[in-house]
Amino acid sequence: MNDQQLLDLVKQMTREEKIAQLLQLTGAFYEGFHDKELLTGPRAELGVSEETVNASGSALNLSGAKTAIQVQETYLKKNRLGIPLLIMADVVHGYKTIFPIPLAIGCSWDLPLAEQSAEIAARESAVSGIHVTFSPMVDLVRDPRWGRVMESTGEDPFLNSLYARAFVRGYQGQDLKGDKERLAACVKHFAAYGAPEGGREYNTVDMSERNLRESYLPGYKAAVEEGATMVMASFNTVDGIPASGNEKLMRGILRGEWGFDGVIISDWASIREMIAHGASEDDREAALRAIRAGIDIEMMTPCYVHHLDDLVNEGEIEENQIDEAVLRILQLKEKLGLFEQPHRAADPERENEVILSADHRKAAYELAVKSSVLLKNDGTLPLRAHSKVALVGPYAETNSILGWWSCEGNPQDATPLAPALRERMQEGKLSVASCGIETITGGELADMLEATESADVLVVALGEAAEMSGEGAARTNIQLPKAQLELVRRLKATGKPLAAVLFNGRPLDLAGLFEEADAVLEAWFPGTEGGAAIADLLLGRVNPSGRLSMSFPQSVGQVPVYYNHYSTGRPLKAGSDERYVSKYIDSPNEPLLPFGFGLSYTSFEYGELLVSSDRMTKEEPLTVQVTVTNTGQRAGIETVQLYVRDLSGEVVRPVRELKAFTRLSLQPGESGTAVFTLHEEQLRYHHSDLSFTSDPGAFRLYAGPNSRDTQEVAFQLIT
Repeated sequence: MNDQQLLDLVKQMTREEKIAQLLQLTGAFYEGFHDKELLTGPRAELGVSEETVNASGSALNLSGAKTAIQVQETYLKKNRLGIPLLIMADVVHGYKTIFPIPLAIGCSWDLPLAEQSAEIAARESAVSGIHVTFSPMVDLVRDPRWGRVMESTGEDPFLNSLYARAFVRGYQGQDLKGDKERLAACVKHFAAYGAPEGGREYNTVDMSERNLRESYLPGYKAAVEEGATMVMASFNTVDGIPASGNEKLMRGILRGEWGFDGVIISDWASIREMIAHGASEDDREAALRAIRAGIDIEMMTPCYVHHLDDLVNEGEIEENQIDEAVLRILQLKEKLGLFEQPHRAADPERENEVILSADHRKAAYELAVKSSVLLKNDGTLPLRAHSKVALVGPYAETNSILGWWSCEGNPQDATPLAPALRERMQEGKLSVASCGIETITGGELADMLEATESADVLVVALGEAAEMSGEGAARTNIQLPKAQLELVRRLKATGKPLAAVLFNGRPLDLAGLFEEADAVLEAWFPGTEGGAAIADLLLGRVNPSGRLSMSFPQSVGQVPVYYNHYSTGRPLKAGSDERYVSKYIDSPNEPLLPFGFGLSYTSFEYGELLVSSDRMTKEEPLTVQVTVTNTGQRAGIETVQLYVRDLSGEVVRPVRELKAFTRLSLQPGESGTAVFTLHEEQLRYHHSDLSFTSDPGAFRLYAGPNSRDTQEVAFQLIT
């Protein structure tokens, strides 16, 4: 259908049918979901009629090709105008083949592989009947106490923006209608959801508009520019107004400034939650504020259904505001090809072919390898194949390594660490004993200590339970559970080399582990092929190449701690013990491990940082290059990072900002040159009047393997 035909379709709809198109319900409301007649319970609880359900526009949490086909067929028989149902789901880091959590993917610094993971997730989801994914989440996060940090790709606006684009490309491809095995992407959560006060889920967000635009909006803007078809409003307030009723955010910035013409959807019940926020007196006012703000789809509350008709009759809103929202929804259905093919790619036979295929597992393995970050190593890793190894701890044998938001992933399909390591250590000896996450019984401890007696080296697999991160899992204590730290102490007392592997969904306070372990490998929640990937990393079959996309704090008391902070009028100087400067008296200012950090089993040496000129103009960019040599005995990947500092801005600028990076794959003894071109546009920022320009004057360039360990040169911007 073209736009005129869609407009004609809107004209044929009754007002009740149009309002119903704006309602999203869970799959439980639809016949065919459980292969039996729908029970009236969910309808009664929400207060919606059967007629409203039969005209509703979209469903979520409904998947499986057979179920999707049954629901759609039954729905179309009852929908007066034959408008197909739009089916959505949280496909966050894989559908059935589960990839590492997004925070881990961020640590790969491998954009093509991130894009491939989204493409595979889309393919598995589409053949299972899904049309839209509530992904990517591009919320910038600087506070690891927030549980949903696991869904973000980190603390840097530039890197997050690159991932936002990669995920959108992977999900949507070039043509959603032509390639049925793709998904429409819904970027979330607009806006600044990743900055709740105290790191507490759903909490207030309060910041200047300049900070909002400088740090938090770039990821969403990048996703919109890449063609994301949907945007989800966040739960939080922005400048005192809940996002679901925030006209400045939705109609002003998103639609007005950025030109977004796709669908905006509320988060779960977030329109009604404006009452709890104190921004609406009742459902009627919540509906009024949301429709005025431009929210097209209301997820799982009936404010629109119960009140939009009256709001039109009473002159509070114009009916064309409803018509515009309906048209955008119908345009998305047309873009997906649903009017011609309501079942789209849903196909039980194709589902069996695609899901968990060998190619998909291979991609999951590769991303798990590249997302893992070696945080410490004194030579204990890699393990020798002929060694006697004891593998102990809560993650030694479990297949619960998928992490939160693992969609239809089944732990039974995942590869645990112990069998993967045993398969690869046929020349050596592996003894295994495991325990609980938060408590360790006397018997479990005895078994683990017994397993260490004949071992040459100990590997302890530690971490959070999956439910300790993700939505609703904010924590004030981000250390490992006390029982695990006591286990580390007991293992250290054996005097044997100790390597730790971490399975977790956030940067942790590693006190009690980092100083005790001889090696630490951050595996995150690595997904379906995690066990195989980590086993190969431990044995050196592959070389770690991950780099942190979020800093690890010395302690939770430093949080938020991030690399691209501002200086102060009294900055702490290296080696200074002065009191009256910006510092802690009981902790360093710096994080334990900085943004961009990661070790390798080989070593790299940087040559001199060279710049084409000490002056830049708008017409003449700088060429920056540095030669890197693999000085070790193994092939490896070095991620060369380029940072900039504006030494004197109209408003203060971060001490460093990532502007570019490249990954050099080098054989032992081989050298490679990282070459960057830096343009004046990359030096622009939001001034106090929110204009986006650069300032002439002095700058510094930094290049190195992370945000801390760099060499630098100076240049001047001439305008």
